[in-house]
Amino acid sequence: MESKDLIKMNIATCRGLTLDLIADMADAPLTFPTSKGGSHPLWVLGHLTLSESMFLHDWIQGDTNPLAEWGKQFGNGTDPSDNADDYPSFEEVMEKSNEVNQQLMAKLDSYSEEDLDQPSKAPEAMSKSFGTLRQVFFMAGVHWMMHRGNVADARRSAGKPPLRM
Repeated sequence: MESKDLIKMNIATCRGLTLDLIADMADAPLTFPTSKGGSHPLWVLGHLTLSESMFLHDWIQGDTNPLAEWGKQFGNGTDPSDNADDYPSFEEVMEKSNEVNQQLMAKLDSYSEEDLDQPSKAPEAMSKSFGTLRQVFFMAGVHWMMHRGNVADARRSAGKPPLRM
């Protein structure tokens, strides 16, 4: 098995496990995971979509991220809001997430194993985890799993039982 196959499995598995929880919160996407706030499901979905688009466009291809404007709502350091008017609709974000993921996976398919060892265009300060194209693709999956707990806790706050794998 090539590393590209493992990366594909990593992205599909991590995204799928997290997306199952997010999709189940479509009826309550602004539910905070704690009484003191936190990252609600809509923010998590938007943040992951923005990040995946950044990985693809900025760090892999070296071009302009078409979702850069989403940084105001979903970027690192933003505080999730409970005002639905502050965000695109849940459906729009979900649709964009699927579109960006398809683009990312198509780009991964276009590379050979050797191509994946090329340096990425990630900031130098992030080169330890994102220094090569292979690392960027791998971390795209890991990033989904990093935020799964936010959504699991938001589901509990909404009174929903845990989803079992």
